[in-house]
Amino acid sequence: MATKNQTERQQRVAEEIRHLLSDTLVRGDFFVPNFQSAMVMVTDVRVSPDFSWATVFVRPIGSQSADEVARVLNEHKGFFRKVIGQKIRLRITPDVRFLVDESFDEAQKIEALFQDPKVKADIEKDDDE
Repeated sequence: MATKNQTERQQRVAEEIRHLLSDTLVRGDFFVPNFQSAMVMVTDVRVSPDFSWATVFVRPIGSQSADEVARVLNEHKGFFRKVIGQKIRLRITPDVRFLVDESFDEAQKIEALFQDPKVKADIEKDDDE
C-alpha cells in the first residue's frame, strides 16, 4: 500500500521494515506469554520523510483482538526498534508505532454494500443504459 506522497527511498525502506518485522513475528523471535505473534500480519509500513518514525499497520489472523494486538506490540516497540537498528542500515533508526489496519473492515463494508439487492438493482440498471 505505498502512498503517492512517499519517495522511492521511503517506500523501499518501509518495505524492508515490513519484511523484517513480519519475519520476526512469524519466526517467534518476539515472545510475550499468551500472545500469538505468528498470528499477526504486518500489512503496511509508512516511514516519515526524515526516517525518524515508522508507522506499522498490523492485522491479527484468528481470534485475537486487533486493539489488543496493537497495544501489546506498542508496549514492546523498543524491541522492534532494536531489531530494525541491527538489521537495516540507516543513519537514524526509526521509532515505531503500531496501528490496526482497518482497510480489510472497510473492504468488507463495501463488499456488503455491493451485495445489497437495492445496490445490485441500481448497478444493473446503470449497465442497461
